Amino acid sequence: MKILVTGGAGFIGSHIVDQLVQKGHETLVLDNLEPQVHKSKPDYLNPKARYIFEDILDANLSKLLEGVEVVFHEAAMVGVGQSMYQVNRYMQVNTMGTSRLIEHLINSKHSVKKLVVASSMSTYGEGLYKCESCGTASPSLRPDSQLKERKWEQPCPSCGKEMQPIPTPETKQQEPASVYALSKYDQEILCLVSGKAFGIPTVALRYFNVYGPRQSLNNPYTGVAAIFSSRIKNMNRPIVFEDGAQSRDFVSVHDIAAANLFVMSSPSANYKSFNVGTGKPVSIRQVAQLLAKLYHKPGLSPEVTNKFRSGDIRHCFADTSKLASLGFEARTTFDDGMAALVAWGEGQQAEDLSDKATQELIERGLVEK
Repeated sequence: MKILVTGGAGFIGSHIVDQLVQKGHETLVLDNLEPQVHKSKPDYLNPKARYIFEDILDANLSKLLEGVEVVFHEAAMVGVGQSMYQVNRYMQVNTMGTSRLIEHLINSKHSVKKLVVASSMSTYGEGLYKCESCGTASPSLRPDSQLKERKWEQPCPSCGKEMQPIPTPETKQQEPASVYALSKYDQEILCLVSGKAFGIPTVALRYFNVYGPRQSLNNPYTGVAAIFSSRIKNMNRPIVFEDGAQSRDFVSVHDIAAANLFVMSSPSANYKSFNVGTGKPVSIRQVAQLLAKLYHKPGLSPEVTNKFRSGDIRHCFADTSKLASLGFEARTTFDDGMAALVAWGEGQQAEDLSDKATQELIERGLVEK
């Protein structure tokens, strides 16, 4: 089949491209080589794919879609904190870029039989919790007044007792808590609503915290594993907010790519949204400690600040049963996946710009001074 991957020169998209090429598909890539992510053309680009280096906001989509049977829509600006003060940039690329793609699928003749869009766990806001007295709860973000008292865990909205996080299913209400999260929600809903209305089988994959080889070590707005790697490689201690016990679901990019190809071939996935994660929570402190160990710099223990960033969630990890019921589960263990990230990262140049990024948030009142 002829397949288009938007954002296919990026971290996740490039792994999808590799797996498509390996399966023998004719693969076309649209990517603008975003300077914040790419200092130059990446050396990992698959020579068997064809690349169009243009922006999704400007590209001739009608021409690109000629003969295409499947579209993987990965193109997006990434960065929760940065999105809060570069609102127009994120909404233009993520929301309007997606709406432009959808409009071409609606109004132009094409042969597209499947659309797979990259959504995000960030659309949930906080994860799901359980109170031993009151049952399950879906709390709002913790107020700054609570965080200033160093009360990190989520209290039960009904009785005030500290709650325990539980796996977050797709049925949980989506409550975007950042501009980035809102733009990813837009991407998901735009694709699903339009796909259903016009009979284009569509699948939305809600990625949890993706990590692995090719994640930029020069972009301070990317995933925490890459940010920590950059700091460690520059002999700086990883900076951890709150008490470091906040947890996320870290999923290997190889599993993310495999999930994309799986739903492409699964009619049972059509017109649905799925979590893609491991179902296993890992604390942010654990990530920093393991990376320092794997980089053979155990002395660079995390600097736990006991300060907070406004809008951060406490816990969120995936209920993966919905996608598992169709036959897909992530296979990469956290230790093996992090080892693969470090094996790749040791050969990469890394510019640590995380202090600059944090200062930008402080100046805008988004990080406690």
